[in-house]
Amino acid sequence: MTVRPTLRCLRGDLGLALPPLDEPLDEIDHPLVRKANSQFALPTGPRERIRSIDDVVMFKVKVQRWRGAVVESGEPSWMVTAGVREAGSRDDFYEVLATAAVAARTRYNAEHRPPLKSSTFCGQWLPDEDDRDRYRAEAAVRMLRAMRHTVRRLVCASLLDGHEHIGEVAGAELGVLVQGAEDHGTYVALWITGPVPDNLVAVVLDLVPGCDRNDWYPEFAMPDRSLRPGEQVYSNFMDPAAAARLLEEAAS
Repeated sequence: MTVRPTLRCLRGDLGLALPPLDEPLDEIDHPLVRKANSQFALPTGPRERIRSIDDVVMFKVKVQRWRGAVVESGEPSWMVTAGVREAGSRDDFYEVLATAAVAARTRYNAEHRPPLKSSTFCGQWLPDEDDRDRYRAEAAVRMLRAMRHTVRRLVCASLLDGHEHIGEVAGAELGVLVQGAEDHGTYVALWITGPVPDNLVAVVLDLVPGCDRNDWYPEFAMPDRSLRPGEQVYSNFMDPAAAARLLEEAAS
């Protein structure tokens, strides 16, 4: 499970600018964000609830002088507010948070019916549609990272034993075969089946390390078998230096 600050928390509490989409908010280089992701990485682990907040379940996260509040909601979860404990100050971040939440509940009940029965109201800090839009916009980055990891893993595995290795990318089944080819270097065959748009094939081929993107060639069979229904096969030759580096990586 990852923990990411809301946009309000990012800008207003942590004092950080919004990074580009290829920098997921759960990977921001900030001690409190790192601590939250370490602390909440597993579904079970150290949790200390903020007892003074009763309209939503919030947990404490602390590192150095930083304090924060995390709302667990599966993937992703959210750091909804944060602050710094000032040196020598008697003010406790979580007491200040509770006081603000009680005041927010009073304002809410003055303006809405039916009134809240809880002692606090934290809706102003919870993730909104802008936060969810940002998370969805980062989906392409997360998918590309997963695809790169899968392709590299399959290539390394096939380099070691010369057999086909199979994985899944973006809902499609993917297979890789890497073999030494006499007088030609290292032969790579990649097949893919399933609901595969053309742009996905191009992206996957581009992720194979050591292969020129312009040298992929469509095949009508695998080296030792015919095509299966719906299967697309492409072949290329891998740069020898890249193959040597990958083989060393695969063997380590």
